[in-house]
Amino acid sequence: MDKQQIIEFCNSNPIFYLATTEGNEPRVRAMMLYKADTDAIVFHTGPFKEVYRQITENPAVQLCFYNPEQNVQIRVRGTLEMTNDRAVKDEIANHPSRAFMQGWKASCKTEEEFYNMFSVFRLSGGIANIWTFESNFKPKEDIAL
Repeated sequence: MDKQQIIEFCNSNPIFYLATTEGNEPRVRAMMLYKADTDAIVFHTGPFKEVYRQITENPAVQLCFYNPEQNVQIRVRGTLEMTNDRAVKDEIANHPSRAFMQGWKASCKTEEEFYNMFSVFRLSGGIANIWTFESNFKPKEDIAL
């Protein structure tokens, strides 16, 4: 797979597993992708969550996208950056896949309160590895994103 095919795979399989650390222990949970493109892999979470604290304490992470029908995993490692760009937050909040956020927005007294309810993270310049049963015993090939 090349970079564009990896991006398409991520967008087609938007539930991914995010690995962080807490101290010297790993933590993994399922997350929902907002989008992947040639600039970055983008997702969001609440600043009140443990995952937020783990990311801010150590932004080095790994994401694992999986398609069970194809038996393909794409693992992407890199360093997350937080963005507070309101245009990006508006884009996310108004996207059809994030309709649930409209209820959050309606419950807030101010726009600032709404914008503070979620944090957006970007992984730019990550390194991807592709795993399949066929490639299980072969050396990993690093693919720059």
